[in-house]
Amino acid sequence: DEKAQAAYPLATCVVSGDKLTEMGKPVEYVYKQAGKPDRLVLFCCKDCIKDFESDPAKYLKKIDEAAAAKAKK
Repeated sequence: DEKAQAAYPLATCVVSGDKLTEMGKPVEYVYKQAGKPDRLVLFCCKDCIKDFESDPAKYLKKIDEAAAAKAKK
């Protein structure tokens, strides 16, 4: 959804660090965790999803930190 993408705090892939639009349209992924709201995560390519799934907390923390920094501005 475009609104969720516009509010997304990173312009780069949380896994690779590449610009989200570098390989075409960003890959949207919805991370679901019991008892917590679903989270939109954007990747530069499908391959990064596997790395994200190996340690979601590490990558979600990066997104949260970026969102907090963006909110302070």
